[in-house]
Amino acid sequence: MTDRTKTFENEPVVKAVLKQIAPATAAQMTALLYNLADTWFVGLLNDPRQTAAATVVYPSFIMLTAISNLFGVGGAAALARALGRKEPDEAGNISAVSFWFGLIVSLVFAGVYTVFLDPVLTLCGATAETLPFCRGYALTAISLGGVFTALSMLMSNLVRAEGASFAASFGLSAGGILNIILDPFFILPRFLGMGVAGAGLATAVSNAAAAVLFLVLILRKGSVLSLSIKRLRPGLGRLGEVLKTGLPSAAQFLLTVVAIAAQARFVSKYPTAAVAGLGITKKLDQLPINFAIGVATGLLPLLAYNHAAGNEDRLKKCFRLGTGIALGFALLCLAAYEAFAPELARFFIKDKETVGYAAAFLRRMVVAMPLMSVCYPIIIRFQAEGRVTASLVCSILRKGVIDVPLLFLTDAIEPLYGLMWVQPIVDGIALTAALLMLRNRRKAFAKKDGL
Repeated sequence: MTDRTKTFENEPVVKAVLKQIAPATAAQMTALLYNLADTWFVGLLNDPRQTAAATVVYPSFIMLTAISNLFGVGGAAALARALGRKEPDEAGNISAVSFWFGLIVSLVFAGVYTVFLDPVLTLCGATAETLPFCRGYALTAISLGGVFTALSMLMSNLVRAEGASFAASFGLSAGGILNIILDPFFILPRFLGMGVAGAGLATAVSNAAAAVLFLVLILRKGSVLSLSIKRLRPGLGRLGEVLKTGLPSAAQFLLTVVAIAAQARFVSKYPTAAVAGLGITKKLDQLPINFAIGVATGLLPLLAYNHAAGNEDRLKKCFRLGTGIALGFALLCLAAYEAFAPELARFFIKDKETVGYAAAFLRRMVVAMPLMSVCYPIIIRFQAEGRVTASLVCSILRKGVIDVPLLFLTDAIEPLYGLMWVQPIVDGIALTAALLMLRNRRKAFAKKDGL
């Protein structure tokens, strides 16, 4: 047993959970902070068109997250299970195949995205008024920096699965801090004055730096991880396990693209200030979302290791504690957002019309956060246990399938503002399904044990 895997196996549950989720959550908060910084610095230009551009391009970042999760979350879960079975060589093979296939897919995505840039942006809600700004932001953030964004997230999952949670979080946090430092120099008129395109360039540079840092972490002496091309051939036998395990997370984010793009498309029928307000709302509701993702990401290797090792009691205790922490934070956000929605929106932009839309949107959408904060850890638990069908069903219910029909219905019932009730509805449905599947699993175990 290594010092890193000792956390998974022997440390007290509270200490082990906090050791895993604290750095992972800190990294997610830093990532959120630099996204908020992008919006804040762009908001200083007081130009709703540029704030709206960030909203339109946002689904493209979700696509990169889907790619990174397919190979990163899938690779991390498979890697942690290998370590739980005491198979370090297999863990090295898994890390290599995850990295190289993630690199290839992200390069292909960036190339295809650039070729079809204008149609994609239009599909995501760009108008004649906002398209030039959307194009500038997309070319720098996605076409130029997309590969680095995907790889930095992918490698952070692999490093965390080895038990080096702090190192994984440090890499993401360092990139986020660099982004915040670069933002004013690239965005504001007193410096380079690139506007929203400068925000994209700052993101590209900072994620490239984070990717380099992760390469150093992975190639360090003593790590079971490997990026050697020689590992690809033996690792190909594990590719199916990686893809199968990562598919639910990837599907969830791919369908998120559909849901967000469809919502932005519906909102684009209304004034540009409404699109800008939606962008601000989407940034603010990322606080409880990122926190829950951080908790779930930190739990993943802990749950996968103990499942592979046959320690179901420890798995359940870790899961309950982590989920409780995520839910508590989401409830705090719900109370704060309902009470201070206009003030929070005004922090990003002074345009009165945009603030009004953002505050109204936020008070509706934040109702989904406590539901989501429980649903995310359940999906991750299913993935850690290799229960692909259960995690895939929950992921599909959360995003992209029910959403689109509901957009038509809610927009007809309450034009524009009804669109913001879609997420609470689908999260309620997804959580109900997840809890039912979790209960059925417990019954099956109780029956097996003769209880």
